[in-house]
Amino acid sequence: MTTEREEAAPGVFSEPVRRVGGLWIALFGASWLGIWMAQLTPVQLLLPLQVEQRLGAASWTDNVVAFGVISAIAGVFALVTFPVTGALSDRTTSRFGRRRPWIAGGAVLFALALFLLGFQVDLLGIGVFWTLAIIGFCVLSAALTASISDQVPVDQRGFVSSWISAPQAVGLILGVLLATTLFTGQFLGYTAVAVLLLLLVGPFCLWMPDARLRPEERPPLTLRALVESMWVSPRAHPDFGWTLLSRILVNIGNALGTTLLLYFLMYGLNDPTAEDDLLVLIVIYTIFVVVASISAGALSDKLRRRRVFVLVAAVLQAVAALLLAFVPDLTVTMVGAALLGLGYGCFLSVDQALATQVLPDPASRGKDLGIMNIATAVPQAIAPLLGAFVVALLGGFPALFLLSAIFGFAGAFAVSRVRSVR
Repeated sequence: MTTEREEAAPGVFSEPVRRVGGLWIALFGASWLGIWMAQLTPVQLLLPLQVEQRLGAASWTDNVVAFGVISAIAGVFALVTFPVTGALSDRTTSRFGRRRPWIAGGAVLFALALFLLGFQVDLLGIGVFWTLAIIGFCVLSAALTASISDQVPVDQRGFVSSWISAPQAVGLILGVLLATTLFTGQFLGYTAVAVLLLLLVGPFCLWMPDARLRPEERPPLTLRALVESMWVSPRAHPDFGWTLLSRILVNIGNALGTTLLLYFLMYGLNDPTAEDDLLVLIVIYTIFVVVASISAGALSDKLRRRRVFVLVAAVLQAVAALLLAFVPDLTVTMVGAALLGLGYGCFLSVDQALATQVLPDPASRGKDLGIMNIATAVPQAIAPLLGAFVVALLGGFPALFLLSAIFGFAGAFAVSRVRSVR
């Protein structure tokens, strides 16, 4: 027996035309607030400190490399988990819908892995449970992202997508504040973000409409079909390929510019109050991300243009990185944080909307968006290791930020090649 919400949901493969309401958007944004708090607080604070406690008096480059190796291993699993989860959710015939079981399962795995991560004292345990946490994050976010293309009409996707990016910045600052004030220490920090993840994702998971897939509508579910579906030909679908490439390039550039920011303050600027100043930079970054993501997302809907917003966003991030490379000063770093937030906020919201408009097949939205999501999560995973090698081998932090700028400009060029979306 179907519920009223299920009957109101758009058809499984049809393009949605009915605008989603304020409650849907509010619960969707709250879910992403919990997700980003649980994912970014460990990356920016808890994991580096946990690794540093384990290695003790090792040099900071050793700490960064160890952190980078752990992140890179988790990134390999993310590379597989995102598209596979999307493909499986495309084929799910559960009475609860296609996406809901994966949202719930991913949230539980993510939270449980974070809770157990709080007990770890050796690098192997840290690596294992952080990898499990990232798998849960990928399962959850792949299914949640697919709900946009399932339920949100094209002329509302910029604004709705901004409620992925705006909570990212807010989640980071809230998580860091909680972990440094109310829930201090490794165990309490991880436990707090795990509990908040479940509390914030739960309402959307339970309430959202989610159309059921009838067994006769399900695409083939064989290992061969699953593997073959992972390849989307850039020759046959060039706009999908250019959008994916621009995502990879811009996200690598952003990750290089932000992941080692604490180390830049400590060892690049010799800042005696580095941890406090990091919080200030995060606040600045947060304000500009929130303002840019919501305003740019809504404006792109109104103007029915996506590409120019993404291009400008990529250039802004590159300019911010150039400032950090050539003017290593705390005040200039604050200006760079503002520009980086402005560019990345605009990029996150509008690029997500752009991605939903270049998908090759309505029957494989989850899988194709899962491939797109690789370009968001994997750069964050590999950036610490790549950044550590750049700093150690290629001339320090100026080389790191210069490389970040190069990736930003390259991302702007890639998105300029998209033709089917204005």
